[in-house]
Amino acid sequence: EPFQRLLTQGMVLKDGAKMSKSKGNTVDPTALIERYGADTVRLFSMFAAPPDQSLEWSDSAVEGAHRFLKRLWRMVAEHVAQGPVPDLDPAALNDAARDARRKVHETIAKVSDDYGRRQTFNTAIAAVMELANELGRLDAGDPQARAVLREGLDAAVRLLCPVVPHACHHLWHALGHEDDVTWAPWPTVDESALTRDSIEMVVQVNGKVRAKMSVPASIDKAGAEAQALAQPNAQRFLEGKTVRKVIVVPGKLVNIVVG
Repeated sequence: EPFQRLLTQGMVLKDGAKMSKSKGNTVDPTALIERYGADTVRLFSMFAAPPDQSLEWSDSAVEGAHRFLKRLWRMVAEHVAQGPVPDLDPAALNDAARDARRKVHETIAKVSDDYGRRQTFNTAIAAVMELANELGRLDAGDPQARAVLREGLDAAVRLLCPVVPHACHHLWHALGHEDDVTWAPWPTVDESALTRDSIEMVVQVNGKVRAKMSVPASIDKAGAEAQALAQPNAQRFLEGKTVRKVIVVPGKLVNIVVG
C-alpha cells in the first residue's frame, strides 16, 4: 500500500438521510460561508462528529460554533485591552491559576494526540472549548492569573489554527505576535505544570462507588487504604461486615471487599 493508514470519512446526513442532489436535500455552504465565514463552517463540520462517522447537519449547531469563535475573539480583545502582561512565575500562582495552567498543558497534550495519533478532530476542538471555559474563570485582577491567561490564549490560538486559520491569524497578531501563526512553533507541554499537590480517589465497597476523597498526590498504598476506611460514607457499608481485602489502584481508587 502507498500509505501507512487509511481514514475513511463518514457521510453528511440531513434529517437522517444521506445528502443527495437527486433527493434535493443538500445544503449550499456558500450561503453559510457568506453569513458566518468559512472558519465557522469548518469548525462545525469537524466538531459535529468523528471524521470516520456520519455527520448530522444542523443549522443551529453552526450558530453554536459561531458563538464560540465570537467568545474566543472577545476573550482575546478584553485581555489585550488590559495592557501589558507580567512574566509568568509558576511559583507565585495561587491555586486557581495553578489549576488553570495545568489545564492549559493537559489540553496541549490531548489536542496534539487527537490531531496526530488518534485523528479525532472533534475531541481536539472540544478540549480547546473546555480550556476556554477554564480560562474565562481566571481573576483578571491578579497579574499572575493574567500571565496564565496569556499563555492559555496563545496555546488555544495555535491549537485551533489547523481548523480555523483565518480567525487564528488575526487573534495571533492581536496577542502581539509579529510572525504568522501557521509558522509559529507548536505549543509544547511543560511537564512541571502537570504535577498535582492532591488528587481525587474513588472509594468503592464491593465494587460500588461509595465515596470520593482528596488525598496528597504522593500518598502510598497504606495511606490511601487508611483514608478510604475512614470515609464516613464508606463506613456505613462496612458496619457489621468483615473486610476481606482492600485493593488500591494508585491515583485512582480503593476497593474495599467485605463479606
